[in-house]
Amino acid sequence: MPQVTAKLSIKGKRYEILVDVDKAIQLKQGKPVSMQNILISDTIFSDIKKGMRVSEAELQSTFGTKEIGIIAERIIKNGEINIPAEYRNKEREDRVKQVVDFLSRNALEPGSNKPHTPERIKSAIEQAGINIDARPVEEQISKIIDSLRKIIPIKIETKKLAIKVPAVHTGKVYGLVQEYKKKEEWLDNGDLTVIINLPAGMQMSFYDKLNAITHGSAIVKEMK
Repeated sequence: MPQVTAKLSIKGKRYEILVDVDKAIQLKQGKPVSMQNILISDTIFSDIKKGMRVSEAELQSTFGTKEIGIIAERIIKNGEINIPAEYRNKEREDRVKQVVDFLSRNALEPGSNKPHTPERIKSAIEQAGINIDARPVEEQISKIIDSLRKIIPIKIETKKLAIKVPAVHTGKVYGLVQEYKKKEEWLDNGDLTVIINLPAGMQMSFYDKLNAITHGSAIVKEMK
């Protein structure tokens, strides 16, 4: 995988490290990654191109430690990663493909109730200038659909579900249903009842996530 520079400026001084771009981005996104798999070199530089290293005394003074792994993690999380243009382009292409695949399976043209072709969906995404970020597709599909409607007539085939969640699990479940929520009601005992419109193609994966969070204690009814 491409090796790139991650850098952080503190009080006018630069601290740079050489990293694996894939692993460094994963860490920056909050995913668990071992620093051993990220770092290409166990050296902190002030100018990596010139090979200028930072002394241990300066590292201790600036970061309060000489541990390379701890310092490197701070540089990646709080600094910048020089991501090559071709890598950014590939990332965008992959995200667009995920959205196109999702909409090809779940979206219809309202008038005919026929699915849009992948080519038409991709073209509409480009025309609308939609920014697709690194979150899962289902977490941003509502905004994507709103933008696409300016270009093509499109709707998502949905399932209307009524869900009752025990109080002990409401915190985690609330985040899961937030994107699709149409109505909610909090009961006196702390339980949550919520009605959602869920893309039909996501029903099974949604059930899996809901059951994993609630250990099967949530009650779900499909509404007409």
